[in-house]
Amino acid sequence: MAEPILIAKNTETTNFLLPKMANRHGLIAGATGTGKTVTLQTLAEGFSNIGVPIFMADVKGDLAGMSQTGGGNPKVEARIQQLALTEFSYKKSPVTFWDVFGLKGHPVRTTIAEMGPLLLARLLNLNEVQGGVLNSVFKIADDNGWLLLDLKDLRAMMQHAAENSANYQTQYGNISAASVGAVQRSLLELETQGADQLFGEPALNLDDLMQTDGQGRGVVNILASDKLFNSPRIYATFLLWLLSELFEKLPEVGDLDKPKLVFFFDEAHLLFTDAPQALMQKIEQVVRLIRSKGVGVYFVTQNPIDIPDLVLGQLGNRVQHALRAFTPRDQKAVSVAAETFRSNPKVDVATAITELGVGEALISFLDEKGIPTPVERTFVCPPASRIGAISDAERAEVMKTSIVLGVYDKTVDRESAYEILKVRAEKNAADQIQADAKEEDDRGFQWGDIFTGRNKRSDNAIEAATKSAARAIGSELGRKIIRGVLGSILGRK
Repeated sequence: MAEPILIAKNTETTNFLLPKMANRHGLIAGATGTGKTVTLQTLAEGFSNIGVPIFMADVKGDLAGMSQTGGGNPKVEARIQQLALTEFSYKKSPVTFWDVFGLKGHPVRTTIAEMGPLLLARLLNLNEVQGGVLNSVFKIADDNGWLLLDLKDLRAMMQHAAENSANYQTQYGNISAASVGAVQRSLLELETQGADQLFGEPALNLDDLMQTDGQGRGVVNILASDKLFNSPRIYATFLLWLLSELFEKLPEVGDLDKPKLVFFFDEAHLLFTDAPQALMQKIEQVVRLIRSKGVGVYFVTQNPIDIPDLVLGQLGNRVQHALRAFTPRDQKAVSVAAETFRSNPKVDVATAITELGVGEALISFLDEKGIPTPVERTFVCPPASRIGAISDAERAEVMKTSIVLGVYDKTVDRESAYEILKVRAEKNAADQIQADAKEEDDRGFQWGDIFTGRNKRSDNAIEAATKSAARAIGSELGRKIIRGVLGSILGRK
């Protein structure tokens, strides 16, 4: 059985997180500058040390320091002395860097098909009708075996569906030009934000997130998100997709001695902002059931009220840093946070939350029976790795020794919906040209048969054409037209 993870300590007690209860999820909350990032780093190191891989998004760039050995930080030294951490030693963690844009880590991609219409509709900010059209287009592609891998595949499918909407209406419902146009505009906007790099192949293999190093320590997967975070909807949707993929593809394992993977969701409030009801239900389902897949999910946010109640109730391990009660909303957040802790006669939670110093926290973890322990006011232990950002040279050095070096660096563009529909369009265009040419030839032969006697048609056809010509000759304009036609056919001037 894995050893408990030391997270925090005060003069009277120590706070251990039990690995067996770590997949019951958790919450790290607190105002800006109160120590949430350092707490996240300490938790991640603890999991890594017992062989649990981690995935986290690095929004500010300071979690990259986990790849370097700590030391030389006076505040860390003071906290080590304060907590009497006699066995503390500086060391770095095994790290793999990822980046949707491929700038600060290995490229990480998914495909349009794997993202699915529900998450993609949220990513594109579509309304219900537009989302329904998108869902129909996915079904058309699936029924025809046309792969949707990247944005050009989806654009081609949207155009094809619009052009053939009459043929698809009975089976797939109405596909209006207005809805298709709205989706196409949203796709264009998404592309201008650089999200086209998110879609394509090779797509991320989830097994590459669950690796250990030669010493048996879990690899810390860090997604460089400083640029990605400029598009909050893309950031939140991508992380939700990754969480959903873990839920759908990992086998049921029940309660393990330690998680197979721990997933940290920083800036978690973005996950729930403007999320439609269908998506909220999906999120709640994933959080409730993914623990049986051996995955622990830890939300990191400023206020507990940023998390819906049904999700908040699933988060058994709590670390609450300071909150400021300047506004009614802040006061509500303090009240909510205080009510969610198991009471301790020694701690006035509502008062303590507003008084906590940097690195100080209210902590309650689950005991061996899955029951929250009484809340403790305590100090989070410092991480052994560096706190803060790293240089480009240090990042490049880490990437040189990465276990996925060369696996995702080059894109692959195999035949998919775009290529198939392009060939179909070119063939249709060629067939149309050939048909038009044949029609022109047929019209020429018809007039030649009438006036030269070559390849004679039936008498009925000749009679009909003659009557038509006679009617036309009945007017001056008609006479001019006929003279022109006759002159052209018979070679007269």
